[in-house]
Amino acid sequence: MPADIRTFDFNLLKALDALLDERSVTGAAERLSLTQPAVSGILTRLRDHFDDPLFVRAQRGMVPTTRALALAGPVKQLLAEVEGMLRPQGFNPATAELTLTIAATDYALRAVMVPFLSALRRQAPGIRVAVQPVHDSLLTQLERGDVDLALITPETATPELHTRFLFDERYVCVLRADHPDAQGPLTLDQFCALDHALVSYSGNPFAGATDTALAAMGRARRVTLSVTSFLVLQDFLRVSDLIAVVPHKLAVLTDGLALLEPPLEIAGFRKIAAWHQRTERDPARSWVRELLFDTCRTLI
Repeated sequence: MPADIRTFDFNLLKALDALLDERSVTGAAERLSLTQPAVSGILTRLRDHFDDPLFVRAQRGMVPTTRALALAGPVKQLLAEVEGMLRPQGFNPATAELTLTIAATDYALRAVMVPFLSALRRQAPGIRVAVQPVHDSLLTQLERGDVDLALITPETATPELHTRFLFDERYVCVLRADHPDAQGPLTLDQFCALDHALVSYSGNPFAGATDTALAAMGRARRVTLSVTSFLVLQDFLRVSDLIAVVPHKLAVLTDGLALLEPPLEIAGFRKIAAWHQRTERDPARSWVRELLFDTCRTLI
């Protein structure tokens, strides 16, 4: 019966390889740690699958047929490839060459990705990184492999994803260094009297966590500028009397701006890394995640 890949037992190839090397059922049995009858039974199955005797008796053991000799090279190569597939993958960051796609918010791009990419370039210069915004279709992107890793908040994670805590963030006030109120501390009345700028990605462009905290106190502020990028906000602050409430890790990266503590409690946020099960055991991506975690520990 000719071999059919749908029913063929690939374990038979290991026995065929041993028989080709040993030219003896006894020798193959010892090599495979099997009994002679067991190997004889395997040889019968091999003959049926390949529709060929494969070995014929001779004065000194068994002689392979031309069909068996033709199979010798491909069988060894196939067994080596399968063994390589089953062998744990090694990963050397210094010589690795691959492309990673990371989804990150504007905040994470500045606060996390800048120090992370600096460390990555030093340790794994052959790894290319494409950074893209976080989309509503993030789960699908991670499932398909379009995105390898996402830097998000717990609220945007789904149960299907693996996640790990990175750090907790708090808010501070920033305004230009020579602002009349730059010396602080700010009173709540001063804070509410100033014109404010904020970053908003969606929803109400003139309200955020600060307004929620103020509303709970029966107070309000006046937001006169809303932008979609933390990176451009600092430029507006330097040329105006505006004040902004921003994440602390962004504020410390800015020049020419003063940092003050808010005169009220404002709920911060938590940052996490998220990835899909499909990359959980990938050596390269596991190494990259550990480097990210190490980088974020220095940010706490």
